[in-house]
Amino acid sequence: MANFAKSNVPRFSVEVYQNEYLPEGGREVNAIVTVTSTGGGTSRGGSLVTGAGAFPASPQGGGAPGPGTAAAVVLMVDCSGSMEYPPTKMRNARDATAAAIDALRDGTAFAVVAGTHVANEVFPGGGHLATANEQTRAQAKDALRRLSAGGGTAIGTWLQLADRLLHSGDAAIRHGILLTDGRNEHESSEDLKAALDACVGRFTCDARGVGTDWEVKEVTGVASALLGSADIVADPAHLAADFTRMMTDAMGKEVADVALRLWTPVGAEIVFVKQVAPSVEDLTDRRTQSGPRAGDYPTGSWGDESRDYHVCVRVPQSGLGQEMLAARVSLILPDPAGGTPQTLSHGLVRAVWTDDMAASTSINPQVAHYTGQAELAQVIQQGLNARKSGDIDGATAKLGRAVQLAAASGNEGTAKLLAKVVDVVDVATGTVRLKAKVADADEMTLETRSTKTVRVKK
Repeated sequence: MANFAKSNVPRFSVEVYQNEYLPEGGREVNAIVTVTSTGGGTSRGGSLVTGAGAFPASPQGGGAPGPGTAAAVVLMVDCSGSMEYPPTKMRNARDATAAAIDALRDGTAFAVVAGTHVANEVFPGGGHLATANEQTRAQAKDALRRLSAGGGTAIGTWLQLADRLLHSGDAAIRHGILLTDGRNEHESSEDLKAALDACVGRFTCDARGVGTDWEVKEVTGVASALLGSADIVADPAHLAADFTRMMTDAMGKEVADVALRLWTPVGAEIVFVKQVAPSVEDLTDRRTQSGPRAGDYPTGSWGDESRDYHVCVRVPQSGLGQEMLAARVSLILPDPAGGTPQTLSHGLVRAVWTDDMAASTSINPQVAHYTGQAELAQVIQQGLNARKSGDIDGATAKLGRAVQLAAASGNEGTAKLLAKVVDVVDVATGTVRLKAKVADADEMTLETRSTKTVRVKK
């Protein structure tokens, strides 16, 4: 384990958990990499960090944010016609957005976008961001009172406007919060994908679906592409509490654009890289080349938190008793000016060939746990898809396996969600019966939260 510390920069540590022993002819090395960030120098009115170093928060005051603004947030609120049914939904959305604005740290740059089949900046206007203080918070909440429902839904246009607003200043942390209650019916799936592709790496975004008339894969797709969280708020009355939590988490971010860099020796290659806690997110295809035999995988913004990553490396065959470095794992903070990036921390993944059968066949507990958690997320999705298509046997088998995996890993939250979709006959064997009738909210909650994981039992 290695550590990096610098004034105003959170301290990062990397810990590698693996069984490095391979049998004769073995080539696949698995490791769980735990990354922890602690002790950032950020507080209300403090400073945030990017590759260029620490940036002081803007002083209190209205108008456009000054240079070096610590963070920028754009709230995207669905104002399509369906938000008027029931009428309380639009009111709850306004109240939730107001609660999120109250949670903004002084000096944070922010804007509010009303989303329909077009995107409209309702505050502050003019293609700019406001600086959060007592006056601008009151002005923003006054603008929210004028929001009304009408029109269609084109989420890609909301994201594109948010991107332009977030890059109208030079904030260190750029974040979006998106709320929708319906399907993205007024633009093609190709248009939404193009908008997401254009926003990848430029800001992070949390996405929420309110009610039960939205498309889970659209909302989770936004959050996945932009390295944020996704969730359902089935009861609009709970929006304010959820928005407050999201904004509080966003205000806790202290460093942006951290990359997980993997270097491999000649003959070795990366099979996959997945975030496995607090949720499953496959990063394999997001690799960008960073040098000879090295590639960077994005991790987004960090506050005081810990995440786990599953790294799988294929190494060349070697003889018994031989040992090699399979991969070097580094946390990298790029320099936006193109200078030398900072290495925040690093760890090593090793391979050792042995004829000790007990050593080479032992599975590291962390690797075993997260392999099961990744399978859990997969079989839930497969089971729900089978259920929707009328494949009762397939759905029963997959969701039964999910019940078994959730119990084995101690994922009590997912186990409770599964119990609303299936009747559990035998947990140990994964024997279940599909419920004849399942509430839309229960099925959508299970699908939306299927990738959330629990850490290894101590």
